[in-house]
Amino acid sequence: MSRQRSRSRSLAIQALYQWQMAGQDVGEIIDHFLVEQDPKKFDSEYFTELVRAVPTRLGDLDGALAPCVDRALDAVDPVERAILRLGAYELLEHPEIPYRVVINEAVELAKTFGAEKGHRYVNGVLDKAARAIRPLETSARR
Repeated sequence: MSRQRSRSRSLAIQALYQWQMAGQDVGEIIDHFLVEQDPKKFDSEYFTELVRAVPTRLGDLDGALAPCVDRALDAVDPVERAILRLGAYELLEHPEIPYRVVINEAVELAKTFGAEKGHRYVNGVLDKAARAIRPLETSARR
């Protein structure tokens, strides 16, 4: 994936974390990020899609993740929860992005923003989710 897409995901995680923790309006968060960030360094349309879609698809995303986590999703670290939700969204809504890319991007985000070994948790959960969401793609790769 492009650096701009990776940067969009990174900003989206920060925005989704802000939404989760402060309950601030998603539109206001997006506007703030679009003003504060250099639009040449990220895909603003993809960023906006991610930040708008994750909160509106929360039931579907959490439903897809629930069988893959070892505790209630609300008990997962908020940063890792945001990363898992973003990863689940991409697995569900962006089949053109290979599942391994989705997982790798999420793991990198967890290494950057998450707890010390949070990237391992994110990797395991999204690997299970990918097998459930994209069984043909994942079975072809194994």
